[in-house]
This record gives sequence, C-alpha cells and structure tokens, in this order.
Amino acid sequence: MAAENAVRTNLLGLPPEELEAFVVGLGEKPFRARQLLTWIYKRRIGDFEQMTDLGKDLRARLSAVAEVRAPEIVTEHVSADGTRKWLLRAGRSDNREQAIEAVFIPELGRGTLCISSQVGCALDCSFCSTGAQGFNRNLSTAEIVGQVWLANQRLGVGPAGERAITNIVLMGMGEPLANYRAVLPALRIFMADHCFDVSRRRVTLSTSGLVPQIYRLAEDTNVALAVSLHAPNDALRDQLVPINRRHPIAELLESCWHYLDAQNGRSITFEYVMLDGVNDHLSHARELVKLLVGHDAKVNMIPFNPFPGTAYRRSKPEAIAAFRDYLNVHGVTATVRRTRGDDIDAACGQLAGRVHDRTLVRLGSKMISVGVEA
Repeated sequence: MAAENAVRTNLLGLPPEELEAFVVGLGEKPFRARQLLTWIYKRRIGDFEQMTDLGKDLRARLSAVAEVRAPEIVTEHVSADGTRKWLLRAGRSDNREQAIEAVFIPELGRGTLCISSQVGCALDCSFCSTGAQGFNRNLSTAEIVGQVWLANQRLGVGPAGERAITNIVLMGMGEPLANYRAVLPALRIFMADHCFDVSRRRVTLSTSGLVPQIYRLAEDTNVALAVSLHAPNDALRDQLVPINRRHPIAELLESCWHYLDAQNGRSITFEYVMLDGVNDHLSHARELVKLLVGHDAKVNMIPFNPFPGTAYRRSKPEAIAAFRDYLNVHGVTATVRRTRGDDIDAACGQLAGRVHDRTLVRLGSKMISVGVEA
C-alpha cells in the first residue's frame, strides 16, 4: 500500500544529467536516459509500456517510481485566424482552482508557442491583464516544459514529419526571470539535442527588466532576449512598468548591452505597447531613438489589446505608422506586431488564466495588499 501511495518522479522537465542519474540509480546503464529522452521529447510518448526498446522489467520499475505528467487541459479555444489557446490546470489554492494559459500562433513557415512561467504575475504592469489577476506561485520546470510537450502532442507533426512548433517564447503569464531556478533548466531542455532540439535563436525569453537576472542569464545560457520597455523615459515607465522604480532605464539598458556582448552581438528586441495618447507621440519616438540608436536593437511595436476594466486604448493606426516610420528613418529598426487571437483573448497582454490568491505582491512598487482576490 505504501508503494502505491509513494510520490512518483515526474521525468518531464528533468534535466538530461539528472535523468541519467535517476536511471543509474535504478541500476541501469546511462544510455537508457537517452532512450527515455527520445521517447518523451522526440516521439511525445508518456506511457512507459509503449517504449518498446526498454526491457519489460525496466518499464515495470519506471511505472512504479516515475511518470510523465504534463499540465491538464481545462479548455481549448481556436481563433478564426488559427491561433489556439489552452487553459491549463495549475493546482488549487484556498480550495480554488488555479490555471495558466499557453497560446500557439501558426504562421507561414513557422509556428510559435507562447508559454507561461508563473501562475499570475507580481510585476503589476498597468496595461497587462495578467498583472491585474495577481500572483499565486512560480511554475515548476516540469510545468513549464509540460506546456511545450502537451502542445506538441495536440498539434502533432506535418506530412513530412515537420513539427508544428518551431519557436518557443516565454511571453505568457508571469515574469520568467522572477522564476529563474525553474526557467533556466527549461530553457536548456528546449535547446538540448536529445530533447526538443530547438535552435537557441528560436527560443525567446521576455522580461520586464530584472537587471541582476539579465546579467546572470548572460553567463548561464544563450537565448534571444526581449525586453518590455514600453516607455522612453523613467517618469512614464515608472507608471507603466513599476519595476522601473527599482531598475531604471539606464541601468536596464546597461544590462542589455552586456547581454549582447556576452552573446556575441545578437540583437535585443525591445517591446513597446502602443497606448493611445500615453506613449505614442513623436516626442516619445525621438526619446526612444536617443536610447537605442547605434546599438544592435530593434523595436517590436505592439498595438494594445484591451481587456475588461482597463482605461487604456489602442493607438490609432496613423499614430502607430508615424511612430514606426520615425524610428526606421532615424536608424532604429521597428516593426509592428500583427495582432493574433484577440477574438479568444489570446493576444499579447490578454492572458489571464485563473488566479486566486490571498496576497497580491507588487514587486515593482514593493506594495503588499492582503485579502485581494482576482
């Protein structure tokens, strides 16, 4: 009875070296770990009995002490443009269900999966639906990796064996660098040859600007970096992205240029949500040019996607075009992100999931509000 109730090790999200140690601990040769990785990540199989090149005795022992457990799907929605959004169960708190969201965006020649790193978010960016939901907890590495594994299972492969997911972006719910301990192993699994084997140039981490962790990331891995800038001066960014009060723009940019140097000159993308009458004037564009010109940087302009209760509005098309043109003419590469999945609330800034928490912590302002339920 005790064996039946024992907690089984979730092999999903276990780094290759830890998986190797696990199978050696079972008395097996290290190469068995590579076989398991192939079954789990390449073939998307989670049932040990289907892993036919493993001995029957090993399959039985694995079934007793291990499992491959991904987050459970609560709902799945498909947009008119083909975008898919999954609401995934993330446990319970205060006897209420928590949930996160992951979004798949198909495009010609590629498919991007946007995944979450936390249940909710504590950074409280004023234009983001996720931040308005509050913060419950960090996701584990298995829960982060499990979103990709589950989406791969749901989407399958093309007729020539091509995979649907070619790009992975940590731009969903949460601040990835605030969950560094779980995110770093996930990044390595995404890129590892025997795991998902995604090119480092196709794995992107988006951050609101946790400067110490950007320096640390530069030493620990090599992925594409996207920084949520959204304002060209500290006074405005303090309002939009409260973490700026802790790490102002000059400090943030210094860490970004260090990241570029450490990663051999890869460009950094600065995300800039376009808010009508707030940050979309040509005077803001001029300030932005002064910050970025001469550096390997590009600006990804994001038309604001509304959500219930927000006071912001999307910038007018002509304002977005004028802003983009000004940046491009003055030496800063700028593009406008195409809005996808907004009919199912899957567009950038709209992910909310289900977050119930007794304590809402705002890291940017260091304010703590007790008794808040979102």
